[in-house]
Amino acid sequence: MKLQQLRYIWEVAHHDLNVSATAQSLYTSQPGISKQIRLLEDELGVEIFSRSGKHLTRITPAGEAILRTAGEILRKVESIKQVAQEFSNEKKGSLSIATTHTQARYALPPVIEGFIEKYPDVSLHMHQGTPMQISEMAADGSVDFAIATEALDLFSDLIMLPCYRWNRCVLVPKNHALAQVSNLTLEDVAKHPIVTYVFGFTGRSKLDEAFMQRGLAPRVVFTAADADVIKTYVRLGLGIGIVAKMAYNPEVDSDLVALDASHLFGSSITKIGFRRGTFLRGFMYEFIESLAPHLTRDLVSEAFNRHSKVELDELFSHVQLPEW
Repeated sequence: MKLQQLRYIWEVAHHDLNVSATAQSLYTSQPGISKQIRLLEDELGVEIFSRSGKHLTRITPAGEAILRTAGEILRKVESIKQVAQEFSNEKKGSLSIATTHTQARYALPPVIEGFIEKYPDVSLHMHQGTPMQISEMAADGSVDFAIATEALDLFSDLIMLPCYRWNRCVLVPKNHALAQVSNLTLEDVAKHPIVTYVFGFTGRSKLDEAFMQRGLAPRVVFTAADADVIKTYVRLGLGIGIVAKMAYNPEVDSDLVALDASHLFGSSITKIGFRRGTFLRGFMYEFIESLAPHLTRDLVSEAFNRHSKVELDELFSHVQLPEW
């Protein structure tokens, strides 16, 4: 059994069983990958992939178990490389982040700008997706960090650290009736068509909970994953917008009025998550602390020693989170 063979089966599984696409991504030949997979299957005495002619059709039950272990081995190998790099050149390497549009567009730019200035030889890669996709990428080791508000709690293999609290605002055109309301209520909001986030994005669950608790049925006429898209449709008169407060820029969005909604909806917490057992290089600790200053190296290291969500919650129970 060779490490290369484990990498091949892992990559094939994560390229929708497309050997040709896998070969292109690994800069090698399709016949070479197919041969190595066959050799591994012959050595193990089981099929990892079912086939129809020359095409792979599905992962076998044995293959699922083998791939889980192969993934763990490959992540350990990557950790060994990270250890070596940290001692050979502590300011050179790569960092991959998966996050949502709102975090990438509004929260992360100053953090990333400062990080690149301090670590110009670290290659930084950002992936965007749904909170579920982001969490999956961190859980399977495709990225180093996941930064999101929703879904991270669903993955027990992730260590999740709270970064900051944030709430929402209601966006309306300047001539809208709500712009004249002094004490905004959920009932006021529910009277109008609403443009907001797709369910599962950017704290959308808090919004739904608030209406449900008051027995209100809001008329959500349009949803999007992107706050800028939501603002576009508010400008078109499709409805009032409910977005993260950080997504409103008084200069850029001067044609809109932002009504504070922090008293209407429970605050949400954005977290940074990474796989348990990950070796964090020095610049990774610094990235975390630049995103959330209370997450010092000592506190993050202590989080590694907590083995359950209850223990992690206890660790951060007395930490005052910054507000966005």
